[in-house]
Amino acid sequence: MKASFKARYETDKAAAAATVAVNAGDIRLRASMTDATIVSGPNLNGLALAVEKPGFFIVDYNVPKKDFRFQFMNTIRVSEKPLNLTYMHSRGDNRTSLDGTLVFDSANKVSANHVLGSGNCKLKYTYVHGGLTTFEPSYDFSKNSWDFAISRRVYGDDVFRAAYQTSSKNLGLEWSRNSKLNGSFKISASLNLADERKMPKLTAESAWDFEM
Repeated sequence: MKASFKARYETDKAAAAATVAVNAGDIRLRASMTDATIVSGPNLNGLALAVEKPGFFIVDYNVPKKDFRFQFMNTIRVSEKPLNLTYMHSRGDNRTSLDGTLVFDSANKVSANHVLGSGNCKLKYTYVHGGLTTFEPSYDFSKNSWDFAISRRVYGDDVFRAAYQTSSKNLGLEWSRNSKLNGSFKISASLNLADERKMPKLTAESAWDFEM
């Protein structure tokens, strides 16, 4: 049995979440809850249950909303290159999306996301330079705009990332660490350059994993 706990703090609020997962052969059973589940006494708010087979399928059930979400994964080969496909359907809002990632080699891949029945389609190219620096330009067809992101791995576990959305003029900076020994954290700041006040929004997250 594995458990994880995540705490999140924003400039205007704080929140926490916990997840417990149990392996049953090839199947994993998972339950997650937020602080809304216990802050006002035991209730079903923020509670979600899931059954998953890693790499094949995930079935999520949002208890308070009584909503199922189905996710199926598969990999096919195109010209000897792996194409990773993910199909997602949410019954509550009747929303279906398809993700695809074509991996050319360890440094180059192209991914696309499309919401079926809409003009919402995003295309992203990822290039990893020297195994440390990642460039990610992407294009949103529905907004007719480009987004850009660059990240750099330092000291093994630390990653610094900067992203800019041209449609909203939103600039984001992030520092994250994922360590098996010391847990993980993420500190991020976002700033809307179109806002006259130009007040950044700060967010801090920390997570711990436990073997039970």
